[in-house]
Order: sequence, then C-alpha cells, then structure tokens
Amino acid sequence: MNQTSVSTQNSDSATAIVSHDPSVFGKVAVVYGGTSNERLVSLDSGSAVLKALQDYGIDAVHFDPKDQDIMSLTQYDRVFNVLHGRGGEDGQLQGVLQWLGIPQTGSGVLASAIGMDKVRTKQLWHGCGLSTAPFTVLTADTDWQQVVNTLGLPIMVKPVHEGSSIGMTKVNHLDELPSAFATAAACSDVVMAEKWITGREFTIVIIDDEAYPVIRLEPADITNFYDFEAKYNRNDTGYYIPCGLSEEDESHLQALSLAAFKAVDAKGWGRIDAMQDEQGNFWLLEINTVPGMTSHSLVPMAAKARGMDFQALCVHILAQTLA
Repeated sequence: MNQTSVSTQNSDSATAIVSHDPSVFGKVAVVYGGTSNERLVSLDSGSAVLKALQDYGIDAVHFDPKDQDIMSLTQYDRVFNVLHGRGGEDGQLQGVLQWLGIPQTGSGVLASAIGMDKVRTKQLWHGCGLSTAPFTVLTADTDWQQVVNTLGLPIMVKPVHEGSSIGMTKVNHLDELPSAFATAAACSDVVMAEKWITGREFTIVIIDDEAYPVIRLEPADITNFYDFEAKYNRNDTGYYIPCGLSEEDESHLQALSLAAFKAVDAKGWGRIDAMQDEQGNFWLLEINTVPGMTSHSLVPMAAKARGMDFQALCVHILAQTLA
C-alpha cells in the first residue's frame, strides 16, 4: 500500500472553495486520451475528472481527439483539458481552443509550449536567476566522457519533450550513456543529460497562483528515482505531507516554485518538481502544466491537505474558465 502521510492545512491566503450551480458551466468537453505516449495515463486521469464533474451535476462528456474531429469542440461551452503529453500539453490543443474562442482549463499556448520543452524551461529559469540543475543537450555525436567531466556521475538522461518520466534513465557509469541516450531518443527528437542531485525530492502544486502544501516523494528504491513505475504502478512509494522541511524552507520552496510557474507564464493550475541537495540547496527540475489526476497523482493529494476533496478540486479548476 502507498505510504501516505497527509494532514489538512488551512491558511488565511488559501483559495476559497466556492460552490457553483452546475448549469453555469453549460456543456463541457473533458478532453483526454489522445495519441501521445501518455495516452493510458490520460485515460485514467480524464475518466476520474469526468466522473467527478458528472457526479456534481455538470453536463460533461468525454472527448478523445484520437477518435473525434477536433473542430467538433465548437459544440461545447468550455473544455477541461486532461490530455497529457504532446498534442494536449504542448500548446497545440491550447492554440486550437484559443482560435475557436472556447474557454479552457490551464495554461495557454506560450506556457504549454515552453513547459513541454525541458531545455527551454531550464534556460528560461536560469535566465531569471532561478536555481535549476545543470544540464547539457545530447546528440549521437556527443563526447560522453566530456559529459561526465562536466556533470559528474550519476547523470539523469531525459527525452526533452516527454512527461511522466517516460524514456528517462539514471546513468551510474560512463559506458551506460549511449544506451540511455538511445532510450530517450526513441521517445523524443531532443535528449538532455542533467546533473544528478543527491537528496530529497519534492513536488509543489500551484492553483490560482497559490503554492499548496509541499509533498515529499520517497520511492521504495531510494537508489533510483521517481520513475513511471513509482508514479503509476507501485504501491510502496512514500508521499509525505507535512513534507519534513522547516517552515522557513517550505515557504522558500513554495516561493521559488511560484516564481518558476510565473516565469513560463503558466496559468490556472500546474505542478513544479524540485530537489533539495545534501547541503540544503533547492534545485528546480521541471514544470507540468497538465498534471496527472489519477489515484496516484500529486495534485489531489496536495488539494486534500488544503481541505479540498477530489470533486471540489475538479469543479474549482473548471470554474477558472468562467473568468
């Protein structure tokens, strides 16, 4: 079973949970599924969101771009986007909806496109003076020894345009780099290597420009990382709220994450992933502009710690489209 420690936290600045007449939303398309490598996760997330909205009394239906004409979204009043990965999280869907004039949850074209590109996200954060783990872009002609000389070992190799830890490999030895590169390159046209940060991993949920209680993640295999298996399939991953940071450090990490969120022009809701090294320094890893909403997902956990159940969370996110 998942090791989950959650306590409810309240704050004077906390986003108010407001009741809405279901009819104000009109006809809602919950967009999920799609054709990306994250299709199965999207189907899981989307079905949970759809049920929550329908149980609330909202006229919501499933819309899957894999099987339906995207232009038929014109028959809906608004869209709840739960389309993870490319096509739904990279600005493509956002651009179509913006062009059609259909209100949508989450970030717009710019933040979505930047957020789906790990390299450009980190370049932007670095330019804003926000601490992010050192990295380099890899190609088939890369000098592997030079990468090790620059970043040290271990190294995390990632596909730049994927989410859910798909195609990621922790590299412990020089001779593992070519294989790790090939794994990532099979998922994305751009591959990066990132300095391995030894320490504790955290995630910070942002909703309505408020950083929710920080969650500490602890994979059962502490020598590995919070990979796809730990995120969605294993039941022995630890999730901790309170996260174990001092009040000062948690406030600092929340402020850093909110600055990172705003730097890419993200809107509505999202999630920032970060590490704390053994010296106590925080390092930003990446942003997720359409986070998971599965039974293992982190946004519902953070919302629960804020006193918001899953249904209230889904309605609250959808209500952002009324503005």
